Amino acid sequence: MNFENTQQYAQQLDQQDPLRSYRDKFHFPKVNGKEVIYFTGNSLGLQPKNAKKYVDEIMTDWAELAVEGHFQAEKPWWDYHERFAEKLAPIVGAKPSEVTVMNTLTVNLHLLMVSFYRPTSKRYKIIMEEKAFPSDQYMVASQVRFHGFDPEEAIITVKKREGEHYFRTEDVLQVIEETGEECALVLMGGVNYYNGQVLDMETITKAGKGIGAFVGWDLAHAAGNVELKLHEWDVDFAAWCSYKYMNSGPGNASGCFVHEQYHGQKDIPRFEGWWGHSKERRFLMEPEFQPEPDANAWQVSNAPVLALAPYLASLELFEEVGMPALNEKRNKIVAYLEFILQEVAEEVGGHFEIITPKERGTQLSVFLHGQGKELFHYLMKNGVVTDWREPNVIRLAPAAFYCSFTDMYEFGRILRGYFSSETRT
Repeated sequence: MNFENTQQYAQQLDQQDPLRSYRDKFHFPKVNGKEVIYFTGNSLGLQPKNAKKYVDEIMTDWAELAVEGHFQAEKPWWDYHERFAEKLAPIVGAKPSEVTVMNTLTVNLHLLMVSFYRPTSKRYKIIMEEKAFPSDQYMVASQVRFHGFDPEEAIITVKKREGEHYFRTEDVLQVIEETGEECALVLMGGVNYYNGQVLDMETITKAGKGIGAFVGWDLAHAAGNVELKLHEWDVDFAAWCSYKYMNSGPGNASGCFVHEQYHGQKDIPRFEGWWGHSKERRFLMEPEFQPEPDANAWQVSNAPVLALAPYLASLELFEEVGMPALNEKRNKIVAYLEFILQEVAEEVGGHFEIITPKERGTQLSVFLHGQGKELFHYLMKNGVVTDWREPNVIRLAPAAFYCSFTDMYEFGRILRGYFSSETRT
């Protein structure tokens, strides 16, 4: 597409945007009295305006019904989490029975590894990408140590090639093949948090399953961002946080996927709790665990409904719009942002480069040459909310729900201003 770097052209794109009205359904912070250009939906999504209503419903029920809210509220608390399955399933490409919400992301990965990391003296290694999100590194290393293995030996990392900023699928497949029967689990981030690369989850899953390993995905930066087909790809398990692209609020509940082939198994290793017990028999207070027939069997405790309420509010918007429409706008707005960045880079002499490959979602990672954090602080001061990742990257994620093409143009104007002689003196 032939873009133009003009305000009029950006405004024209906004007028043609079928999702333009959804911008008004979110609260925007302001700097100097003006709504910010918000590029950190990959870190914390903006608050949907309908979220307060969903939280207030529970607060009112608590005030008026107290404990009876578990059963007598309009949305009873005891099965509140069940309202998520139908809405989440199309976002991650699953059957409703394969998804649930509970806990937070790293907690859920730990719980899922009870079922899907079952090392033996021969098959005990875990394959992950180098410099995965730190929480994943800590989690995997602690799991390995818990089972009596040395992380230095048991954790195999897929590395980027010298001088490259992205992972090559063929390198991932080679590591899987070389690890072979020693591999117990392939666990990687579906979208790399640092460079924004979308990994070939289908191909990698097939390769991992082909050597007899379990395959799981951390979808923190993928869920609500890119097309996922977890059931069709035969993924064993996955988990994601909800507060990034799914706008559920800071530190909010995590979503989980467990493929239906593992449902209804009493003998699968699993840390069990009351809310994973058969719903029909839960209040009989029986001593023997009877698992729910679906992904809810991995539930442990009763649902934190006050936390889930904003998540449910956001999923209402996802249900209205659908992932195909969000993906279509995402592709267009990210391409326009890339065009703006390239134009500015040419004008100012290449002080930065985009390190995100074409296999991408919403995020563009920009590597700064010799700028340090000065540029980051300048952008923030001028109403561009972005984030910094060591050693020298600014991540830009224009979420399709609420970012506009005019935002992209205005960002380019502000960025160009930083490199002007007046600004740098």
